[in-house]
Amino acid sequence: MISFIEKQFPVSKVSKESYKERKANNGQTLTGLGKWWGRKPLVLVRAAILGCLMPASDNPKRDMDIFLKIMSMDHTGLELRKEKSFSAVEMYNIAEKNKKLRSRINEWFDLTGDKIKLNHDVDKKEVELAVFNTLGYDEKLTKCIRPEQLENLSEQTWNEINHHLGTSAQSLQELIEQLSIKRYGRNVIVGDCFCGGGSIPFEAARMGCDTYASDLNPVAGLLTWASINILGASEKELDEIKQFQKDVFNKVNQEITKLGIEHNEQGDRAVSYLYCVEANCPECGKKVPLAPSWVIGKGTKTIAKLVETDSGFDLVVKMGASLAEMKEAENSGTVGKNVLICPSCGKTTPISSLRRDRKDDEGNTIYGLRRWEKTEFDFREDDIYNERLYAIKYETPDGKRYYCHPDEIDVQNEGKVKQIVAENIIAWQGQGLIPSMEIESGIKTDEVIRNRGWSYWNHLFNARQLLTIGTFVDVINKEKYNKLLKIAGILGINRLINFNSRLSRWNPAAGIEKVVDIFYNQALNTLFNYGCLGFKSVHSTWAYNINSYLTNKDNAEVLLTDARETKNICHFWITDPPYADAVNYHELSEIFLAWDKKLMQGTFPAWYTDSKRILAVKGDEHFSKSMIDIYMNLANHMFDDGMQVVMFTHSDPSVWAQLALIMWKSGLKVTAAWNIATETESGGLKDGNYVKGTVLLVLRKQTDNGAAYLDEINIDIKSEVKAQIESMQALEDKEEPNFADPDYVLAAYAASLKVLTSYKKISGLDLDYELDLAINSPADSKVVKIIENAKKIAYDCIIPVDFDTYLWKDLSLAERFYIKGLEAEKHNNYQISTYQEYARGFSIGSYGQLMASEKANTARLKTATEFAMRTVSDNPDFENSLLRTILAGIYIAIKEDGVPEKGLFHIKQHVPDYWGSRDMIKQLLLVLKDTKDIENMSHWAESADMADHLFVLVDNDHI
Repeated sequence: MISFIEKQFPVSKVSKESYKERKANNGQTLTGLGKWWGRKPLVLVRAAILGCLMPASDNPKRDMDIFLKIMSMDHTGLELRKEKSFSAVEMYNIAEKNKKLRSRINEWFDLTGDKIKLNHDVDKKEVELAVFNTLGYDEKLTKCIRPEQLENLSEQTWNEINHHLGTSAQSLQELIEQLSIKRYGRNVIVGDCFCGGGSIPFEAARMGCDTYASDLNPVAGLLTWASINILGASEKELDEIKQFQKDVFNKVNQEITKLGIEHNEQGDRAVSYLYCVEANCPECGKKVPLAPSWVIGKGTKTIAKLVETDSGFDLVVKMGASLAEMKEAENSGTVGKNVLICPSCGKTTPISSLRRDRKDDEGNTIYGLRRWEKTEFDFREDDIYNERLYAIKYETPDGKRYYCHPDEIDVQNEGKVKQIVAENIIAWQGQGLIPSMEIESGIKTDEVIRNRGWSYWNHLFNARQLLTIGTFVDVINKEKYNKLLKIAGILGINRLINFNSRLSRWNPAAGIEKVVDIFYNQALNTLFNYGCLGFKSVHSTWAYNINSYLTNKDNAEVLLTDARETKNICHFWITDPPYADAVNYHELSEIFLAWDKKLMQGTFPAWYTDSKRILAVKGDEHFSKSMIDIYMNLANHMFDDGMQVVMFTHSDPSVWAQLALIMWKSGLKVTAAWNIATETESGGLKDGNYVKGTVLLVLRKQTDNGAAYLDEINIDIKSEVKAQIESMQALEDKEEPNFADPDYVLAAYAASLKVLTSYKKISGLDLDYELDLAINSPADSKVVKIIENAKKIAYDCIIPVDFDTYLWKDLSLAERFYIKGLEAEKHNNYQISTYQEYARGFSIGSYGQLMASEKANTARLKTATEFAMRTVSDNPDFENSLLRTILAGIYIAIKEDGVPEKGLFHIKQHVPDYWGSRDMIKQLLLVLKDTKDIENMSHWAESADMADHLFVLVDNDHI
C-alpha cells in the first residue's frame, strides 16, 4: 500500500505551521519541561506520522483535501482555530483593500466619528469571518491557535474524512487506531532511537500510537519520559505535581530565610545579584572589573559607574541615569573583542595574553590559567581572575524594586554564604547534593577549561548558586516522593541550572532586567559579568507551568540504549539523527547530568547517568559507519511493510549522496523527500545562507534483489524526475502555492535516489568506494553527479507560472536564470543563495554582471536602466540573447524622453526575425511589466512601466 507521504505532502502549509510553532518560543508545548537543542516542531511530526499511515488513493486532489482537514489546515479547520479577534480598524483596512468586500464598507462600518466603528445592527462575528476568509494562509495564522491546541474537528469534517477513508472516527486518536487496524491489523508502533527532547515520541503518543523511544543520553531519556508521562498526567496527578512544587519551594525558602543571607538592614529581599570578573591590567597594575557594558537596566535607567581608586575601581550603582550617562555606560565597557580595555591607562591587552597562554616547541597552545580543584567554588586571591558582586536588585515588602551596590551587610551576607559552602562542600559532594563530576575535555567543554580554569562542573556555579540548588536537591532527596514527583523535581532542578549559573546572562532590556538562560546558542559561553537568582526570582523558574494532554502513555516505552543495540520492532521509525555539524549534545548535557546523578539513580535505577560520549554519533571519520550500523539495525527491526522517515537539514548534493549511500547500504530505499521550513531566524543559529529547513526522507525496506547497469538507469532517472515534478505541478494551488523551486529540486534528488536505491546492485558502482568519494572527493563521485544531473533535469521542468511551456524551451540557459531570479524577487526572496542555486541548476558559470547586488540577503538582478547599454562580457549567452535586446530597448525608450516607439525601433533593428519572435517578445515583456506595483520592487517601477507600453505596441503591431 502506497502512503500519502510517498505521493504528495503539503510542504508550504506545514512549513508555515512549523514556523508559527517555532516562533512561540517558550509557548511551545515541550520547551517548558527543559532545555534540549533542535526539537522538531510537533506539527511536523504529526504530519509525518499521519502521512505515513494515511493511504494514497487514485484521487490525489481529494487525498490532499482530506489530509489538510485532519491537520485542521483547511478552510474549515482555520475557522475553528481562529481565536484572536479583529479590531474595527483592522477589518476596515482589510475590506478597503479587497474588491469583494469594498462594496460592503458602508453596510458594516460607521465612519462618521473620529474612530472607525462597526454599525450597531451588524453581527461582528459574521463580519470577522467574512474578513478572515479573504486573508492568505500566513495572515490567517496570526489569528489562529496551533493545530495541536485545537480540541477537535467539526462533525461535518469528520463525516467527510470518514467517507473518504472508510473509517468511523470522531477524534484523531480514533482515526489513528482505525487506520492502523485497516493497514496492520493492530495499533501502529512508532519508534524513535534519537528521541532527544521528545518531540517525536510525545506527538506519536498524543496521536494514539503505540510508542517506543530511546536515546543514548540520559537527559534526553528524562525529557522524553516526562513529555509523555507528565504532560500526559491525569488532572489528579497534575494537582499533585503542582502541590509538590509548592511544598518543595516553601521548604527551601524556609532554609534560605533561616540562614539570613538575602535580606538587607531594611528587611528588603534580594531579587537578583550581578557579578563580574576582575583582572589586573598588565600595563598599569590596576585591578579592573570586566564587563562589555555597565548598563544594568534600560527601563529603570540603571547603570554602574566606575570610580577609580588607588588600587583599582569602585562600582557605584545609579538609577534614573540621564541619556548621556546611559550612553557613557553602554560605551565604557572594559572588555572588547577578546581584549581587556583599561579605563585607567587606556591600554588594551589581548585576553589570551592576560591568561598567559603560550606555545610549546611544537606550536601547540598551552593555556595559562590554573586548573581549579574539585572542592573549590571561588577564585583564589592570587589567580589571574577574581570575581566581585557589584550590584543587587532588591524588593521591598510592599513590592517595590530597586538596585544598589553592595553595602557592608551585603558583603557580610556574601561572606556567610561562602563560609557555609566551604564548611559543607566535601560532605555535599559525597551525598550527591552538588556536582563532583570532572569536566571531560571536548569541543565545547574545553571552552570553560581554557577560559576560566574550571575543571569540575561545580565550578560553573558560585557559592550562592550551589547553596540554593543544592538545598532543592536535598529536600527532594530526603522526602519519599513517588517517581512522577521526583522526575518533576529533576526537571525543576535542571531549569534552575540553566537560569542560575556563572554562565547565565543578565538581560538589561527595558521590561526585562533579569537573569536569562545559558543556552542562547549551542555552547557553554563563559561570561565576564553574569546574573544570579535571588530566591524571589527562583519560583517562576522552579515551578514551571504544565499543561495536560491526552497521551497513549500506557503503551509508550522509554529506554536508554545505543541506537545500534535497539531491539524493538516498529511499523514506523521516525528519526532526527545527529548529522555532520551536529550539536554536541553529549557534552552540553553534562552540566545537567552532573547535578542529576543522585536523583536519577533513585528514580531510574536501570538507567546509567553519564553521557556515553564515546558512543555518541559524531560528524567525524567514523560517522558513516556509525550511521550504517544504526540504520541497518533499524531496517532489521522494522516490519516488512513498515516505513522510515529520516529528518535532516542539508541541501548539498554531496551530503545527499552520503545519506543516500548510507541508507542504501543499510538495506533501505528512498520513496520520497520533502523540504519543510522549520528554523526561525532567532538567536543561536548560524549567520549567512545556512539551510533553514528540514528534509523528510521517506524510506522503505529494500526487498528487490535486482541489478542494473549505471548507463541504463540514467534514462529511468530522467523519466522519474519529470514524472515527479509534473505530478507536483498538477497538484499545485495557484492561490496558495505549496511548492517553491527548492521543493522541486529536492523532489528531483529524491526521484534519482528512488531509482538508484530500488536496485540491490548497480554494475560499475562500488558503494563503499562511492561513499568515500562522496565524503572526501564529491566531484569524482558518480552518485553526486547523478544527483547534480537530476537538478538540471528539474530546472528544465520548473517553468514560471503563466510562462508558455513551448516558449520556455526556446530560451537560453542565461535567460532562464534571469527570469527565475526575477520571479524569486517578486516573491520577496533576495538571498544570494537563490542565485547560486539557479546558476548551478542552469549551468551558468558567471552571472556577476547581471546582478545589481550580490550581498547575502539583499541580492537582486539589474533592471533595464541599471544595465543601460553596458556589455555583459562575462556571459555571452545573455549578451546575445533576445532578453538582453528587449532590456536595451526599454532603456533606450526611457532615455529618449520616454518614447516607447524608439525602444520598439531598437528591438526591430536588432532581432533578425522580429515577426517570428513576436510571441517570445510579448512573453518576455509580460514578465518584465509584471514587476509593476509590487511593493518590494519599487526599483523596477520605471522599467516595468516602459515594458508595459512596449507590450501594447508589440501586441498591436501588424504587417
